[in-house]
Amino acid sequence: MDTPSQPAASTIDPALLARVVKGDVQAFSQLYDQSSTLLYTMALRMLGNKDDANELLQDVYLEVWRKVSRYDVGRGTPLAWLVTLTRSRAIDRLRARNSRAQQRLADSLDSASQVPDHSPSPFDAQADQEIRMLVLGALSALPSAQQQALELAYYEGLSHAEIAARLNQPLGTVKTRIKLAMSKLRESLRHCWDHGERV
Repeated sequence: MDTPSQPAASTIDPALLARVVKGDVQAFSQLYDQSSTLLYTMALRMLGNKDDANELLQDVYLEVWRKVSRYDVGRGTPLAWLVTLTRSRAIDRLRARNSRAQQRLADSLDSASQVPDHSPSPFDAQADQEIRMLVLGALSALPSAQQQALELAYYEGLSHAEIAARLNQPLGTVKTRIKLAMSKLRESLRHCWDHGERV
């Protein structure tokens, strides 16, 4: 799969998904063009490997094509659905990767397990760079405890209970931090979604 190069859209018209449900290949292509840059960047950030990110994106769009009829407009925007789907599949891969790494370590203590490279990638599409800077700015404005909880949840794929254990904090505190952080991010970035809407 080629690296996505189209600019990411901040909103996707639910009517586009309705056309995809009917098997409209052109609509599916348009959906890919509008969302692939954002989803690829997120997958790459979470998985730390271009090949894995490309493979994940292919799996996500295959699942979208097969299961788009399950999308419920009442549960969120199309873009939020795609982001959630991508994040879930990336977390599945990270957990599988960690499980395989633990098995290799158990099989042979002499073998070194490979740690994913989480350094910033050279993939810097111009349209995506602006979104990235806005999100990073909004993240940096959060209190450090909220930032840390979000990073563990979204970049390492930890559950609330796993975050609480790692930070040695009550589960309720972790949940509250994540909820407050998401609310603050939503407010900070609301203007991005408003400006990105198309008639």
